[in-house]
Amino acid sequence: MSVYLNGAFMPVEEAQISVLDRGFLFGDGVYEVIPVYGGHALRLDEHLQRLQRSLEAIQLVVSEPWDELIAALIKSNGGGDLSVYLQITRGVALKRDHAFPKASQPTVFMMTTPFTPVGELSQVQAIKAVTVADNRWLQCFIKSICLQPNVLLKQQAIDSGAQDAILVRDGVVTEAAAANVFVVKEGVVYTAPRDHLILGGITRDLVIELVQAAGIECYEEAPPVALLETADEIWITSSTREIVPVTELDDRPVGSGAIGPVWHIAMSQYQAYKQQFLNRP
Repeated sequence: MSVYLNGAFMPVEEAQISVLDRGFLFGDGVYEVIPVYGGHALRLDEHLQRLQRSLEAIQLVVSEPWDELIAALIKSNGGGDLSVYLQITRGVALKRDHAFPKASQPTVFMMTTPFTPVGELSQVQAIKAVTVADNRWLQCFIKSICLQPNVLLKQQAIDSGAQDAILVRDGVVTEAAAANVFVVKEGVVYTAPRDHLILGGITRDLVIELVQAAGIECYEEAPPVALLETADEIWITSSTREIVPVTELDDRPVGSGAIGPVWHIAMSQYQAYKQQFLNRP
């Protein structure tokens, strides 16, 4: 596998980063994950805009020809269906100090991972989830590499026999451990607003567009726990998982306990969008 590190492409075995890198010592950095279908990055502009928002939020200035670098990395790894992982840290500082170093060169790293996109909708596997308290910080809109809270919340779900955690703060749903959450009640879709309490997903935004285009009401309102408990359908969304139905929550069935009809509409729209993307001139 070929990776990109600080201006050069190289085999992953040759990539090395200093133990004094602030990403290693402090988690002082941000990242982005971009899905690639047929060798082409989906919604690349939107992903790069989110990356820029994260960089600005942590006061890190980086100027790279992202489009060119990502295209070259995809090509060097054979194209096809991949996810691109991009990470930028504040770089190496010889003194370990919480304050920003006066002079440091950001560390820029990119790699790809093969993944299998959703094929036939009938083959999609629903998941179990649990509700847990959202105990993360108040700047979740930053796609920070400091993911310890998310890791612990995800593991809490795994340890309880579920596949993901749906997070609740002040009586409302925010998101999942590593995804956004949609709740369906009587044919109406709800998802938390894009604010400081969630990481606004690029797939989330696309799903909102697609369900509204299909004539389904969709509101960016944080679902209260009571709505979560009586939901007809629950989904989680992310760039590499697309739209995943949740059919069991806290050991109770969601709705009928089967994948719901609104999910089928949303997922069909999503697959049609991907096909249009692949067939574009």
